[in-house]
Amino acid sequence: MKSLPTTQWKLPEGNREVRDLLVRELGISPIVSQILTNRDISSPDEARKYLSPSLSDLHNPFMMKDMQKGVRRVIKAIYRGEKIFIYGDYDADGITSVVVLLRFLKDIIDTADYYIPDRTEGYGLNRNAIDKMKSDGVNLIITVDCGVSDIEEISYAQTIGIDTIILDHHEVPDRLPNAVAVINPHRKDCRFPFKYLAAVGIVFNFIIALRSSLRKDGFWKSNNYPNLKDYLDLVALGTIGDVSPLIDENRIFTKIGLELITEDKRTGLKTLKEVSGLENQVIDSRKVSFCLTPRINAAGRVGSPGDAVRLLMADDLEEARVMARKLDDYNRKRQTIERAILNEILGEIKKTKDSEKSNSFIFASSKWHPGVLGIVASRLVDMYCRPVILISLKDGVGKGSGRSVDNFNIYESLKRCDSLLLSYGGHQYAAGISIKEEDIENFTVLINDTIEENTETSDFIPQTIVDAQCNLNDITHDLLYQIEALAPFGRKNPEPVLCVRNVNVSTPTVVSNNHLRMRVNGDGVSCNSIWFSKGHFVHTLSGSALDIVFTPQVHYWRGSDEIQLKMRDIAPLI
Repeated sequence: MKSLPTTQWKLPEGNREVRDLLVRELGISPIVSQILTNRDISSPDEARKYLSPSLSDLHNPFMMKDMQKGVRRVIKAIYRGEKIFIYGDYDADGITSVVVLLRFLKDIIDTADYYIPDRTEGYGLNRNAIDKMKSDGVNLIITVDCGVSDIEEISYAQTIGIDTIILDHHEVPDRLPNAVAVINPHRKDCRFPFKYLAAVGIVFNFIIALRSSLRKDGFWKSNNYPNLKDYLDLVALGTIGDVSPLIDENRIFTKIGLELITEDKRTGLKTLKEVSGLENQVIDSRKVSFCLTPRINAAGRVGSPGDAVRLLMADDLEEARVMARKLDDYNRKRQTIERAILNEILGEIKKTKDSEKSNSFIFASSKWHPGVLGIVASRLVDMYCRPVILISLKDGVGKGSGRSVDNFNIYESLKRCDSLLLSYGGHQYAAGISIKEEDIENFTVLINDTIEENTETSDFIPQTIVDAQCNLNDITHDLLYQIEALAPFGRKNPEPVLCVRNVNVSTPTVVSNNHLRMRVNGDGVSCNSIWFSKGHFVHTLSGSALDIVFTPQVHYWRGSDEIQLKMRDIAPLI
């Protein structure tokens, strides 16, 4: 029993007075009240807004610094018939940002188009792309999900007569680009109260402000102006794909957007659901994360991001089905490449002495496809709970993707390595770099020194945050109905995790792909449970008495629904 894996369990104390108040005022379970206080809900009014997200609770977009300037410049371009190019990134957030803004502009002008670089061009604006857009007669570039670090490129665009508006959510450098407008909530002089929008959320705020200003100008004389709610399926897709915190505005966007995806409001997403095996299913954030956004991302990683744009812009069902199948093929290719790289790195970790004791993993290879390194890095972070940077080498230059743990800001660490990097950008949890091959060794030393100085050993120990301790007989269908109102789940709003002490295990069985199914018994109640990828403990657990940590869920099977515990961790009674 002592060999069973366990992480640190942490049970927040919460505020007992607030918990009791929420129970009285809202008539909710004490367990759900505890979960809400763990999410920093401190009043019944906040709880009501949390449980019933509404577009009326969105902040005023004009609170964003430079929003008015950006809107005025686009309105000027609209009335003058100027050519506008939207320049985006090649991931799900960048692609949906492009589509949201392009859809809106194409509904009112015919001079809007887009440009997304492929992986060989690299992230962000580049001079060759600017020259191409200039030759196409572009007067205005709007960058989405990039641009805030492209100081030289934006200056170059200005010298050849192209204005730029930046809609970005990445960390802001010390010096801003000389654009018409730099719209980014992370600016120190930005009053917008919510700082953690995905790029597509900033774009959505931009079109709210743009539509409002055009309406005041009398642009739509018939009052037949665009319904912005129709865009929220794309906003939800990009927000979840970017792993943005699902709180505040992001929660509103995703809650409404997931309903639209379920209702098949958009032709392209309907066909993407078909190839993902999600036809006629209720779509939640998990299905978006594991089925829909990987296929959108795959176009930018191993294919052409333009194919994902064409899918999401498509109105013809057959055309959309062709594009959806293409994205599905890209995703299969991505999975094959990703598995090969991951297995290679795992082999290196196992054969390198003391590598598992390192406080980071930094690997480089000329054989790796740069488009999948971010995914592989994320997997390694999940497995080893430490920062990871993977670098693809070509002609003496490396392009890398980094991912980090919650308690270490990878972007800030890159600032300290500025002299060794050709370029870098990103945010607390994810970053991209460009570096000379000859500098990687010194870079690795400096990163590890930075981690050593800014972290504690406990930062690298996996931790399970337990929302509430309860009894097994507290887990009822009514409780699960109330918990479902807390969805969508994701970063900063994880699936609730509960703890029950002293249960007995019976009938452990291995099912499917090494998953462990067993009955847990206590308080006169017996429940089914599933513990993914833990079938190898089947002989260890039979007849055991345990403390368990789990997420309760409803399991639908052959027309019936039963309560099932999705196991997170266990600890033997001592």
